[in-house]
Parts: sequence; structure tokens; C-alpha cells
Amino acid sequence: MFRQLRMTMDISGWIFLPWRRSASNLKDFPPPPLSSTFGDVIVDYEDPDYLPLPEYPMRPNEPLDIRKQRLLYQSRKRGMLENDLLLSTFAAKHLQNFSAEQTALYDQLINGVTNDWDIYYWATDVKPTPKEYDTEIMGLLKEHVKNAERVTRLRQPDLNT
Repeated sequence: MFRQLRMTMDISGWIFLPWRRSASNLKDFPPPPLSSTFGDVIVDYEDPDYLPLPEYPMRPNEPLDIRKQRLLYQSRKRGMLENDLLLSTFAAKHLQNFSAEQTALYDQLINGVTNDWDIYYWATDVKPTPKEYDTEIMGLLKEHVKNAERVTRLRQPDLNT
């Protein structure tokens, strides 16, 4: 408890230190604990014109059932909640019935694009879909996003269904 009190006093001292300096003309106040960072220079570099992005490794000899399991997992773990919900519900609804060619197209869609926001904007028709990704799978995804059945999608579907 004493440690927390001491920390609170230190923090409040840092917050009110500029005010105390201006309120009194005393120059005997100790420097703030992070005084070494006040005079630091921040160096900002220009962004490069070209940023090489690693290509997603293709798995040509992957069995279809293993590929579908991997895609189901990758559909659930996109890194942004919007795509997690859209792609996980889409995969739960359609992935089991995809042929090998459709599965390859879905794999290319979710793993070939380097920015998940692109997939989201294409699926919601905010941006036009590029020709290489405007496939039958993207058409199914766009229909899924329209949600004509008015299904509530507040959470990802269970894996055991």
C-alpha cells in the first residue's frame, strides 16, 4: 500500500510540476524523472516507394479436407473483427460444399490479398473488386454480406456445427 501511495505521489508530482514551476520562481525543484527525453530529437524517415511484401506460400499438394480446415481457421482469425465475422460465417455456410477449384479461389482471396481492409471494402461494395479477385467466390461473399436472410451475426459460429 505504501508503494502505491508513493507511486501516486510521484505521478501527481510529474503532472503538477510545470504548474509549480510557473507558480513559484523557485528553480530548486528536482528535474522530472524523464527529463532525459525532453531534449531528444525524433528522427522520421521517408516511407519507401516500394515495400516488398512476402508472397503467401502456395500448397499445391495439400489434401482438400486439410485445406478446408486451414481455411476455416484462417477465416476466423483475420485480425479485424469485421472480417472475422463475415468470413467465419461465410466459411461455415459455404466451405463444406466447395469443390477443389472453388476452395483454391477462396484460398487465393483470403491469403493473396495483403490488406484485409481490401477484402472488407470489396465484399461490402465500397470499392470495386479487381478482376483477379472478382470470381464466383467473391460473388457468393457479396451475397452473404447483403444478408438477405437477415441472420444475426454477432459472434462467430461454433466449430462443431
